[in-house]
Formats: sequence, structure tokens, C-alpha cells
Amino acid sequence: MAYEYLPEFLPPLTTMADGTVKQINPFSGTEVWTVPGRANRPLEIKVPDPKPVLPDELGYHCAFCTQRILETPPEKARLVRKGDDATIFHGTSADMLSREWEFRRVPNLFEIVPFAYWEKNYGYRLSRDAQQRMDAYLADPAGKAHVINVLRAKMKSQMSSEDFDSWPESEKVATARGFFGSGHDLIVARRHFVEGATDDTQLASAGTLSPKEHEWYIRLTVDAMRDLYAQNRYARYVQVFQNWLKPAGASFDHLHKQLVAIDQRSVNGELEVAKLRHNPNLYNEAAVDYAGYHNLVIAENDHAVAIAGFGHRYPTLEVYSRSKFGQPWELSNEELRSMSDLIHAMHAATGPLIPCNEEWHCKPIDSDVNMPWRVLIKWRVSTLAGFEGGTKIYVNTIDPWHLRDRVVPQLLQLRAEGKIASTISIATECSCEVNSLKYNKALQ
Repeated sequence: MAYEYLPEFLPPLTTMADGTVKQINPFSGTEVWTVPGRANRPLEIKVPDPKPVLPDELGYHCAFCTQRILETPPEKARLVRKGDDATIFHGTSADMLSREWEFRRVPNLFEIVPFAYWEKNYGYRLSRDAQQRMDAYLADPAGKAHVINVLRAKMKSQMSSEDFDSWPESEKVATARGFFGSGHDLIVARRHFVEGATDDTQLASAGTLSPKEHEWYIRLTVDAMRDLYAQNRYARYVQVFQNWLKPAGASFDHLHKQLVAIDQRSVNGELEVAKLRHNPNLYNEAAVDYAGYHNLVIAENDHAVAIAGFGHRYPTLEVYSRSKFGQPWELSNEELRSMSDLIHAMHAATGPLIPCNEEWHCKPIDSDVNMPWRVLIKWRVSTLAGFEGGTKIYVNTIDPWHLRDRVVPQLLQLRAEGKIASTISIATECSCEVNSLKYNKALQ
């Protein structure tokens, strides 16, 4: 029988005599090489001409800022601080837009998968709740003016202002349904800059939030994820991600997450479901336990663990939930806070000047096999080129051990300064418990 080259049959990590590290992703089979001598170069973006932040400009820097709130579509929900905790308000009315908030959930003005996709391909209609909210919002003169102005901005590339004005109102209302039944939402943070910022390089990132603020950010995102599934029975997967800084794909350098509902499992989801049928303990054996045996566990707490990932096109920090539940909204408050604390710590150690993507990987809603919720934070510090395209071997400039050695000292300093959760164990403090992910029913 001819030998078929299957990268997943090779060990995840192989170090060559010259120091080159060959990596195989245990889930996707992606092959990555790290060539020695490139790990210590600067990674942060350089801002050539920082501009001062003037007091009268605060809140006006981009369309996500607090003083430009009417430039985004009608809000689906917002999280409001209540003493030491926070409360989520759903179905925000127009008269509530001027009140204080920490995080907002709004439809993306330019969706990846628009409302019309679901409408035309599946006969999808607004849910009763969404239709009632739309009717109430448009019945309010302020709400109607808000919807029409945002719709005008959305249609600007397709029609002139004169054509928009002459467009029948029934067509405007029909098009505006996407604002109330969107399957592509944003979770927007209040701050554009850190408190007391003096120039425009001092951006408010996920890592500059307090641990409690970050938990609120995660809480509203999880609430939105559950709601997107509940509102659209045709949605088979909701992808959650965060693009930080323009080199990582962000339209605005303003902290926000995105959620996109799609009508099929992700490619990775399909691959992983198939592999899980063969080995239900895959995430313990091939990821967290393997990382422990190779000293790549970076941090942990009671309900989550972070490792330096391997087999990724970019240097990647991976955070795994240890909960027996696979969907984020199924986690207890304590389990959710543990995940949030480690995700926050990884962002804080990364710093606000490294472009990165945050990706959530979860069990497909229609899968009968369980998998742990895991979050990947990918540092976008290199550009794919012809070598990668021709060979499908990706060159990653930082191997997992150098990634660990960059992050661990930052975590220790941040914990000492009280900027990340004090309950986090770091590096050699970690237990490296075998089979610590409890998604596998055989381990519960």
C-alpha cells in the first residue's frame, strides 16, 4: 500500500539539530516551521506621529465612540454598571441611548452574512420579539429618525441622497429589518482610549480593562451568542472573534468583538468532530496534556488553563475551559469568570500595541460529541508570502517556547501590580494536572 502523507500522524513538535522547530496542529493538520534567530525582534506596531488627545475630542474619534452613538444601528442590548456588578438590558429603546453604558451590542452595519441571505435562502422572518421591537422603535419619532439616518449611510454606496429620499418608505422599512434581525452583531466597549490618555497611541485594549470589566465584556458576548442561536433556527454555528488593530483586520482601533451566525459548521468544527469520534479525549491528550509534558502551560486557575499553542500560522496563546459543558452560556458564573480572567491576562501580557485576532472555538450546536470551549489569541506579527502559498508550510517567527518566555515575565509583573486576577497561577506554579478538561464524559 502506498504511504499517504498525513501531517496529523507526525508529532506536534519536532526540534531539528539546527534549532528549527517543526510544528503540526493536532486538530487541523496545519504544518508550521519556526527558524531560529527571529524570535527576539520587536513585534509592536510603531506610530510615527502620535497626536495629542484633546478633551473636546473625546468620544468623537470613531463611529463606535460614545458621542457618535447614532451612527450605529439600533442597539440590541447594553451592559450597565450597577455598583460593583453590572446588568444587561435587552431591546434598548431610543430614549435610553443617552444613558451611561460599559458595553453595547449593535448590529454590524455591513454584515458578512446579511439578513437577506437568511430571508431569501430559508424564508427566514423576524421573530415575534424582534418584530415588536422594530414596530415600537419606528413608532418613536426619534427612533425612526435614527433608523432612517443609519440606513442612509448604509445605502450611500448604492444610491445618491436624492434617490434615497425618493425611495418608498415601505422599501426603507423592509431593508431596515436587518437592523433588528441581524445575524452579525458587535460588542462595543465604551472607551476608545485608556483613562487619562494624552496621545492617540494610548488605546483601550482588552488587556487594559480591569478583570471585572473584562468579565462583563465576555458576559455580554456570551449572552449575544446564545440569543443568535435562539433567534435563528437555521444558524448551525456562531463564530465569535475580535480583530485588534488594523493589521489584524480591524476597521476601527476601538475595542469590539464580532459574532456571525452561519448555516453550516466551520471547517475546523467538521474536522474536529470527526477526530473526536475516533478519540474523545483529543483535547486533553493532543493539546493541554501535551503542552504540560513540554513545559508549555503558561497559566491556570480553577476552571481554565492557558498554553503556548503549536501548529498555528501566527504565535498563538490558547485558553481552554475545564468545564464539563461545551457551550459558553452553559458555564457557571465562576467558570465563566475563570475563562474571562485567563483571556484577559493573555491580552494584558500581549500588550495593546501587538495586532492580534481572538477566535472562539465551540461545539457546533448540532453536534452530538462534546468539545471544550477554547479561545485562541493570535499575534499578527508576520505576513504570509509565496513560500507558504506554494508549500502549505507556514513560517511562524516565534516558536511555542519563545512565546512562553515572552508572556510569563509579563504575567508575573502584571499580577504583582494587581492588573490581572490574583487567582491565576503562572508557569511553574501550575499543577499541569493530566486530563483536566472535563468535557469528556468518561472523565466526569
